[in-house]
Order: sequence, then structure tokens, then C-alpha cells
Amino acid sequence: MNRCLSDLCTLLDLETLEVNLFRGQSRDLGGRSVYGGQVISQALVAATRTVDAQPPHSLHAYFLRPGDMEAPIVYEVDRVRDGRSFTTRRVQAIQHGQPILSLIASFQRPEAGFEHQLPMPPVPTPEQLGDQRQQRLAWLAAELARNPALPERIQYLFTREQAFEFAWIDPPNPFDPDVRAPQQGIWFRAAGQLPDDPLLHRCVLAYASDFNLAATALLPHARSWFSPDMIVASIDHALWFHRDVRVDDWLFYSMDTPTAQSVRGLSRGLIYDRDGRLVASAAQECLMRQIKPA
Repeated sequence: MNRCLSDLCTLLDLETLEVNLFRGQSRDLGGRSVYGGQVISQALVAATRTVDAQPPHSLHAYFLRPGDMEAPIVYEVDRVRDGRSFTTRRVQAIQHGQPILSLIASFQRPEAGFEHQLPMPPVPTPEQLGDQRQQRLAWLAAELARNPALPERIQYLFTREQAFEFAWIDPPNPFDPDVRAPQQGIWFRAAGQLPDDPLLHRCVLAYASDFNLAATALLPHARSWFSPDMIVASIDHALWFHRDVRVDDWLFYSMDTPTAQSVRGLSRGLIYDRDGRLVASAAQECLMRQIKPA
């Protein structure tokens, strides 16, 4: 386990302040505000701390305000319902006295029933794709040659150690985006072995599920997070857990974007394990507003 993954596990170990009240810290990942996946995963951890013997099977969250990376986040859990099969929790993430995220999560006791799933698309294995870090560093070097004033936070995004490893099927250059089909596929895994705790793996998956969904909605328009004429931010996020999962083994994230309109783009994702089992599904709407030069 590298330092960043160890730090992520620490971030998910929330401090208990009072019954139904928890506190988490934040990390600067190089963005303008707290990474949305962090707030989602910490909110899910807070909810799981109030539930017994029922793993989470879905969550739905709205991002309300940008998070302050310099301040802790307080998570307030509302025990909406405790049922024999399903349990529901509502979580408010609060900073400076205001909610920055509102999440509702549902939990279910394990139960046998009918099963089916869409098959995993035929794709190269992560081993066949190889280590793509050198390609990303080459893109960064080329961009620095064109733009020596590239903000340090963007350089940091490309060079920092990460809690996850990624392998793109056909990696787009975020500094020089081209028009692409409205879909992409990415292998990912935690950068080290995690403890054998199924709830931790689901919470870490919630953290990772926010990566690249909004970027998918930008592909057909030759834009990226780094395009200077774009304001991009997550609006909401939904995640469904279908089967037990280990996030420290390779998972394949198959994403598409069926529509964009009214400065909002919708992205969907199916997450498969190496054996082709569909372990989770995700959906997200993002703000993708083009701005005029000053």
C-alpha cells in the first residue's frame, strides 16, 4: 500500500463526535475544491457506522457547494428507516455551517434471488495496456513547452502519487482533446492491498466511482477538465452496488454519455471485475458550461 492509499484509508476512518455525528478531514488533490468522491465516500462511511449487518446497495447524492480543502467536514446522519430487509440513511455533509453535499443511502440484508447482467465488453487486459504514466508525463512536457505558465496545480495533478492505478483503453490527451465517440473504458485498482473488510472496499469504490465520469461527457465536444474555456463540476452522483467487490484488484469502468443539453452532461458507468462480473453501476450529471474569454 503506497502512502496515498494509506492516507485514503485514514480519511475514511471518521472521527465520532456524538451519536449520528462524525467528522472527516480533507485532502488537496490539485483541484479547486474538495474532490467529490471523497465527500461521497466519507458520507457513506458515516451512514454505515449507524447500520448493523446490512451492506449498502445504493446511494444518491447531490453536490450543493464546493468543499473547502482546508477545513474539516462534519457528517450528520438521519436514521430515516430501519427495516427487516432494507434500511435507509440520509447524510448531510456540512462545512462552515452550510451543507456541501446531501446523500441518501440504502442498505439491504443479503438475500438470494434471480440474477442477470449485461456482459463485459471485450477489451485488452490492463497488462496488455501497460504503464501509461510516461505517456501522461510526455503530454505534460509538451504542454509546458507550449505554455510555461501552466498552473502548478495542474502540474501537480499529473505528477503526484495517487491512491489508484489507471489504464485507459485509448487515453485522450487532456491538453489537446479531439472529438471522440461518447464513451470510454478505463481499468483501475487501488495502489496496494486493502484490508479484508467488504464495507471498506465498497466505500473505496464509492471514492473511485467519481473519477472520469464528467470527463466522459466532454469527449464528443473536444474539451477536458483543463480546457480554459470550460467550467466543469459534478452536480449529482448515483451508485449501485450489485455484488461484493475487491477494489485492490483490477476493475473495468465502461462509461458512456447519452446526452448533453442546457450546460449539463449525463454520464453512465458499468464497473466489472476481472472475471467479467458486473459489481456496480454509476450515473452522474455534470455542469459543462462554456465561457467566453475575458
